[in-house]
Amino acid sequence: MSTTDGFAAAVRDHDERIAAMGLAIWVGSEPTFTDRTAHSPEWLSQALGGDKERRAKALLGGLCRRRAGGVVLRSVGRQYPGEEQPRWNLGLYRRRDGAPIWHGPPDPLLSATDQTIPSGPGDVVDLDGWATTLAAELAARSLLVTPLATAGTRERRLLMRADAAAALPDADDPRLHRASVHARATPPSGLRDELAEAGGYLFILDHQEVDGRPTARIELPLFAGVALFLAVLESVARASLASHVATLILAGYPPPLDATFEWTTVTPDPAVIEINTAPSVDAADFLVRSREIHAAAAEQGLAPYRLYFNGAVADSGGGGQITLGGPSPAASPFLQELRLLPRLVRFFNRHPALSYLYSHDFVGSSGQSVRADERGGDAFDELCLAVDLLEREHELSPELLWHSLASFLCDAAGNSHRAEMNIEKLWNPFLAGRGKQGLVEFRALRMQHTPERATALACLLRAVTAMLARDSSTLPLIDWGRELHARFALPFYLEQDLDQVLQALAAAGLELGEAIRAVLLRDEFRCWGQVPLPGCTLEIRRALEFWPLLGDSASPEQGGTSRLVDASTARVELRLRPVEGDDLEDAWQIVVAGVTLPMRHEHDTRGPLRVFGLRYRSFVPSWGLHPALRAQVPVRLRLRHPGQAVDHVVTLHEWRPDPIAYAGLPEDLAAASDRRAERVRLEILPRGPDDELRCGPVPGLGPFCLDLRCLPSQRRSPAGTHEA
Repeated sequence: MSTTDGFAAAVRDHDERIAAMGLAIWVGSEPTFTDRTAHSPEWLSQALGGDKERRAKALLGGLCRRRAGGVVLRSVGRQYPGEEQPRWNLGLYRRRDGAPIWHGPPDPLLSATDQTIPSGPGDVVDLDGWATTLAAELAARSLLVTPLATAGTRERRLLMRADAAAALPDADDPRLHRASVHARATPPSGLRDELAEAGGYLFILDHQEVDGRPTARIELPLFAGVALFLAVLESVARASLASHVATLILAGYPPPLDATFEWTTVTPDPAVIEINTAPSVDAADFLVRSREIHAAAAEQGLAPYRLYFNGAVADSGGGGQITLGGPSPAASPFLQELRLLPRLVRFFNRHPALSYLYSHDFVGSSGQSVRADERGGDAFDELCLAVDLLEREHELSPELLWHSLASFLCDAAGNSHRAEMNIEKLWNPFLAGRGKQGLVEFRALRMQHTPERATALACLLRAVTAMLARDSSTLPLIDWGRELHARFALPFYLEQDLDQVLQALAAAGLELGEAIRAVLLRDEFRCWGQVPLPGCTLEIRRALEFWPLLGDSASPEQGGTSRLVDASTARVELRLRPVEGDDLEDAWQIVVAGVTLPMRHEHDTRGPLRVFGLRYRSFVPSWGLHPALRAQVPVRLRLRHPGQAVDHVVTLHEWRPDPIAYAGLPEDLAAASDRRAERVRLEILPRGPDDELRCGPVPGLGPFCLDLRCLPSQRRSPAGTHEA
């Protein structure tokens, strides 16, 4: 069996274990892709501009080819503070069983692959004839249609009623003359169609020029039910073909959904294109979808990761959130078992690996996925009381559950989009139309480089959810204090914590297969380098850092939607691992800036090792904390052994060691790995004098890490190198 087949088999086994428990845990995601070689604003910081929309259309075309039977709908995207109009939103709407639902003209974004579309410029469709034909098609389905008077020749409008009891608005009713939903702001309360709520459905027929070619366009109203929407779609298809429409843009409000339909959208976000996938019924389906999406993105030269000049690897920049729910709100596991969410809060609190091991770079109390216990001691005490009170309730309700936890599952400013667990769509009465869906979104996840890695994480989260749905134990929350950002900044302790999670799943009968575990345990992109030494190896890994948010009111960032942080602090993890059969004891010492690191004795599946962290300022930002603090790179590690007459000096460079500039970004992941490795240099030098070692208490030295920023002034080489 191939590695790929072995992974798929392990995923199927995971699905069977969940199904055997009688649980339906659907899973969705928001993969994000970028042009990692581009330096234009839309691929670095901005949501719109450049060729982003063109490539998004091509990406959706690739998904349409892989998922036949659907229809392209150009719906209304999100609108954020400071933006005048909603963003574009390209979607694929289809039956889950693949049965075709659209037999009309294709969207022009499919014209490159659909040979039935004439290649000539085409004629502008007769709007009057098209509107008349559509009215007749709708009337044939016993739908009541009223043509509306329009000024000029640019558009035609029809008002449809499905119920004769629905009042016909007056001709001068402003709702009949509203602007396109794509051209007006979405109110803070959410997207609404007041006419549709009153039983009147407004259609706007017009033209739009696409690539120099006139294209028919119809803007659809908001439909509450799938059956009526499908009947309208069929009428639009028949009328458009009868009116000789070659290509057709279906625009307007988002379509209705039930368990038999799926809706995948492609939208813009700062620096990335985001795909909001239709939820999958299980992990096997999630794997298939993820592979299709990654393949379609790769066809457009879009990547799920970024490579920096010095070989560092990051995600695309848009995150890789995963959402769990059910086939319907009522069937959501979080509403079927109302005590599940408080148990999840407890479990995640006790296992920081779920918060940090797979996270993006911006973590911590001011990050993009704030833990419920990262908001200070007072908030933690209230959180403990909240989960205890929920446990005491004999009969929980969705309203009480959401109200009890919504104030804790958010960041310090109350933003649920920056919480580790986002429950704004669980049972939220303040989010009109989409707040009560029984969904929990897990946001402490970077965009994964492969569909297999994303699927492995989906399996992990589904398994934890399934375990807690059947586990009535209520272990207390842990007040980690400073240990949370000290111990669990180091990958070693996160890996040890993950092992405890996997053991708990195995004990509950939800063991993840070896193929899934192997994918979860990969950390090759954190690896900076390995240095062979007599009898042991020094392993250097990039650790987590918790960047602070800048609150200076004079900062130009304070007036917009972005936030300014100080990312100038870096942390590395050092592991000393003996060669097989050797014993490290305390023979080897690592000295940095005159401080002997108190390496921690640990043990993993490979045997004994010693672990410690090192924190330093990697550059001086143009605007940030501590303007008096200089950069502390490169950093030198002096390794000593009583049996060695020399010192082994390892220099960690943030950039290329020689003064030559990089020719460009790394071509691929292998080239990035080579650049990381060349930043680690080993020299064998005469043994340094012992009187350089610092005595007494050392500022910045904790049980897990030495913070070089806290040390008193140190001797520096002309290049600013820290002398050991």
